[in-house]
Amino acid sequence: MPRSLTRRHLTATLAGAAALALLTACGGSDSSGGSGDTVRFGYIGDFNGASLIAIADAKGLWKKHGLEADAKVFTNGPLQIQALGTDNLDFGYIGPGAMWLPASGQAKVVAINTLGNSDRVLAQPGITSMRQLKGKTVAVPEGTSGDMILSLALKKAGMTKDDLKLVPMDPSTIVSAVSSQQVDGAGFWYPAAATIKKQVPGLVELAKNTDFEDEVSFPTAFVAGNKLVADNPEKVGKVLAVLREAMEFRSEHMDEAVSLTAEKLKIPADQVKADAANNKVLGVDELDRLTEDGTVDKWLKGMNDYFVEAGKLKQPVDPAQYYTGDLFIGAGK
Repeated sequence: MPRSLTRRHLTATLAGAAALALLTACGGSDSSGGSGDTVRFGYIGDFNGASLIAIADAKGLWKKHGLEADAKVFTNGPLQIQALGTDNLDFGYIGPGAMWLPASGQAKVVAINTLGNSDRVLAQPGITSMRQLKGKTVAVPEGTSGDMILSLALKKAGMTKDDLKLVPMDPSTIVSAVSSQQVDGAGFWYPAAATIKKQVPGLVELAKNTDFEDEVSFPTAFVAGNKLVADNPEKVGKVLAVLREAMEFRSEHMDEAVSLTAEKLKIPADQVKADAANNKVLGVDELDRLTEDGTVDKWLKGMNDYFVEAGKLKQPVDPAQYYTGDLFIGAGK
């Protein structure tokens, strides 16, 4: 049985998580590309979030397009949206669970990245169904894809978050809390879930993205600040040109993309390869087609319906209000 999470311990845990999130959001900066127009770019330290940055760095794509990248690692998407809003970032990366933030007008989606399948509802050994989580302590990073997968799994089981003792936590704190059995379960994701599995033999996966693929898709994306998109479309176009070239390279040279990402993140290549296997990589030609034929809009509308039901959005939003697909396609011409 998990050890109880006392109010005093939880307060200390969350305070530490907040401090760590702040340090992570502000630290880990690296630059590449030489002299040029500086782009402050946020990313998450996994294959989805870092692979295009790693490719652009290694292949000199920033310099090729007259840019210099100041890249900073973050723990999640909502922190990057916040940094965009306070003009501490120009671009960032978000997972599907944070897509409600640009839909609510807080940023623009400038490029779809991959289709994610990294999210899981995790439970301690012996818990074999969502119903068995009723009344138990479950951790979740609010406003993320971990939150999203948990909500979807609860709905499928005929439950709501009110059936749980829900504890909002920073991702790094969830690793510690689940590994030390201070919580019974979590809405979380790979590759961090793999770290927990090493610490907790018999860890149970109660739900995953593909369980809901008939209801909703899980696109990951790159976002930009509203003001930047409105005032500096030339800079946005240059960055999109970089991302497009990196996407093309990634789809055609996956093994090297994995190696470059591993080198950037300073983790073993086999770990990155396993992480990449949980997602569907999309090439630029495919993304252009999916944008033009309305498929991306369909994905985003499906997510909006979920976010309305989850209380994140008041009403559905036309993707044209926040997805700049015309800019993405235009950057390839």
